Amino acid sequence: MTRELTRPLPWNWWLKKAVYFQFMMRELTSLAVFAYALLIIWALLSAADAGSFSTFYTFLSSSLSVWLHLVILVLSLYHTGTWIALTPKVMVLWRGDERVDPGVIAGANSILFLMISGAVIWLVLM
Repeated sequence: MTRELTRPLPWNWWLKKAVYFQFMMRELTSLAVFAYALLIIWALLSAADAGSFSTFYTFLSSSLSVWLHLVILVLSLYHTGTWIALTPKVMVLWRGDERVDPGVIAGANSILFLMISGAVIWLVLM
């Protein structure tokens, strides 16, 4: 009878190589994106009641909220940048018999991200 060989991994396996570290940081930054989604849900739920929205607005006016938003912005931009860089590896496109250059795929995704972000900023500031 044979048993499957499983090598034990130390807790810090992701600190051994830069690629592993970048992978784990991208995965951990998804928690920041999730936290911001919860903040938006809180805003939507508090909008139904004037008293709870006043409490939410007071929280948004605090310096803690400003720092929280800045940290989440940086983490979200890192998450987005690493995801766009990863896109050509998971989305292989072919044009006839030739593979589309990965730089074109990442560049197109970057341009699309900037266009959509610009449109959202324009709508918010308008």
